[in-house]
Amino acid sequence: MRGLANKRVLITGGASGIGAATAVRFLEEGAKVVILDRDPEASAEMQRKLPQLSGAAVADVSKLPEVQAAFAYAIETLGAVDVLINNAGISIRHNFLDITPEEWDKILAVNLTGVFYVAQTAARHMGEKGSGVILQTASTNGIVGQPFYADYNATKAGVIELTKTMALELAPKIRVCAVAPGYVLTPMQRAEYTDEMLAAVNSKIPLRRHAQPEEIAALFAYLASDDAAYMTGHVYTCDGAEIAGGLASR
Repeated sequence: MRGLANKRVLITGGASGIGAATAVRFLEEGAKVVILDRDPEASAEMQRKLPQLSGAAVADVSKLPEVQAAFAYAIETLGAVDVLINNAGISIRHNFLDITPEEWDKILAVNLTGVFYVAQTAARHMGEKGSGVILQTASTNGIVGQPFYADYNATKAGVIELTKTMALELAPKIRVCAVAPGYVLTPMQRAEYTDEMLAAVNSKIPLRRHAQPEEIAALFAYLASDDAAYMTGHVYTCDGAEIAGGLASR
């Protein structure tokens, strides 16, 4: 991709799944990368696997003081942040009627409030330096209804509208986009689905498989690059045509 060499990149949720794959891709493109993750052991393991990482910050994105400290660390380590991959998120598979207030608050705190905290912190920094790109992880769950994930779905729909509004307010200095993956074979997804459940899902996806995290990382790399200089304010779906049709296509 054009223009990614030496870009300074911060990736939240960067110690596993899509975030880890995205860190690898940006390093391959010649970028300088700091990851942020709440799991210190996973973060340390990423640094062992990827010694070319510039650093790793341990923080809970749902806590603003921790976000601010981590972002300050990224600026100190990299000199500035040119690209934010606002990716950290969690999910719990449960029936709508069984969601507890504590579970609801937890999902919203990480997936929506946390995204807001990180995005606003980054936008203030990028606005001061005059440029930047903010890319956020949404989901096809934020575009169409999906059972068993009402709280998660609500947060991802919120991320989509947050992204569009940010793009309008932060232009022309800062580009803001969202990526909406469909089913991706991440550790989080694997932990929630049995082999039988995975096979059932794959049978409904036109491409007959889950995405690999590296395929989502490739989309992030493109959107962050100079090749995507006119891309802002929109959500880019990567789902193997999962939501392209209605009931007749299932």
